[in-house]
Amino acid sequence: MKIGLYPGTFDPVTLGHRDIIIRASSLVDKLIIGVLNNSSKNPWFSVEERINLIRKVTKDMPGVVVDSFDGLTVDFGKKIGASVIVRGLRAVTDFEYELQIAQINHRLNPNIDTVFFTTSVEYSYVSSSIAKEVAKYGGDISGLVPVEIMDDLREKCAQRSNNG
Repeated sequence: MKIGLYPGTFDPVTLGHRDIIIRASSLVDKLIIGVLNNSSKNPWFSVEERINLIRKVTKDMPGVVVDSFDGLTVDFGKKIGASVIVRGLRAVTDFEYELQIAQINHRLNPNIDTVFFTTSVEYSYVSSSIAKEVAKYGGDISGLVPVEIMDDLREKCAQRSNNG
């Protein structure tokens, strides 16, 4: 069984993420979405909330599983038996950083390769940060996040504005 790992913060999952999930899941038998518990990022959503949001978006996608992890991506990849790590590239500026990460991951575990998906053009400007910023100011998030989680994002914005 070919297992792929798509790691990320997913705070929140966007239409760009969903596009990569759909495309990557067609190349592997099982795609594990690895939600990184990254303390340096200061996420809006807890790990559990992010897992639940992704599960809402992927509930009808066979072979897609959502889990969380701490530490090095390659260590989690080895634990789950992944042979590939999936990463998305929105722009040339992403490439240099992602290439360095792929190279160190390969050095740490040469049995796991990184596969890059270039973003679909309609999502090239979409990021979790932009989705949160637009939502924070009451803008239209319909082209940024999946319909299944729009209310969750709006609710999180309301909670954050009520808490100061």
